[in-house]
Amino acid sequence: MMTQSLPVLDFSRLDASPEEAAGFREDLRRATHDYGFFYLTGHGVPESLVSGILETSRRFFELPEADKLSIENVLSPQFRGYTRVGGELTQGLVDWREQIDVGSERETVERGEGVPDYWRLEGPNLWPEALPELQDVVTRWHDELSAISIRLLQAWAQSLGADPHVFDAAFAERPSTLIKIVRYPGKSDPTPKQGVGAHRDGGALTLLLVEEGKGGLQVAYGDEWIDAPPVPGAFVVNIGELLEYATNGYLKATVHRVISPSIGSDRISIPFFFNPALDASIPSIPLPEALQSEATGITPDPDDSPILQVYGENVLRYRLRAHPDVAAIHHSDLL
Repeated sequence: MMTQSLPVLDFSRLDASPEEAAGFREDLRRATHDYGFFYLTGHGVPESLVSGILETSRRFFELPEADKLSIENVLSPQFRGYTRVGGELTQGLVDWREQIDVGSERETVERGEGVPDYWRLEGPNLWPEALPELQDVVTRWHDELSAISIRLLQAWAQSLGADPHVFDAAFAERPSTLIKIVRYPGKSDPTPKQGVGAHRDGGALTLLLVEEGKGGLQVAYGDEWIDAPPVPGAFVVNIGELLEYATNGYLKATVHRVISPSIGSDRISIPFFFNPALDASIPSIPLPEALQSEATGITPDPDDSPILQVYGENVLRYRLRAHPDVAAIHHSDLL
């Protein structure tokens, strides 16, 4: 392992002074060009909400199995709800975690001629009757992190010489958000075992909360892996493939993985994925001349699939691949 660590950026600099804001945008651009990952401090999310969502999440995983399976994702054509341990794949290999998937709460789109298949992902969430407070805390979490995400996208745009609102049309009105509430049961013995296999995120950006003291996230850097343990009061932030697409590879959607905790322990983490509307095309950013030479082009994902400009086409492919049981039940015509 490398001794190198990810950069740390203070979000509050955006509100400090014009000079500090410009410095933050420069550091943001450089961090996501060099690493694709960074720690974000100074974000202003109340500590009571941070501790509340972690505590409520752990209470969900402590529920009897019948209560968790009452919202199992095989009941949802939108791939929402609870996934039992071993129920998701990365690059065809089993991820050792259990989780709840919560997307944007909307009405179902009726299938029909001329309706793109990706609209099948639009619809309601599944909420456990045994823990009604989960919906409230997750909704507040969604609103706080959505606001941070919009400001980050505006800062990225400015750092690349573009209008700060260049991404608004794709993201502002109907963003496709996804919150995963994840528990990793211990499996490493102590030989490291896969918690989540090596992958890149397929959307725009991810804000990750991890319980303090619980490592396991590793970020690819050259031919090595950087450990990315949680930093108190910080999110781990990374960009997805769509920002790589928008910048012709100047910003990097970086491969990362999670190593399972040791047997006898576990780990709660909550990634928040902020993505455009399903039918949105991510705009291409014309880079200033000084940056163009560092844009290395768009690279295929770890499964050697091309990045598609319309977000819904990407995410439907990922969901079908990751959850073959849900796909077989609800989308067999697409397989």
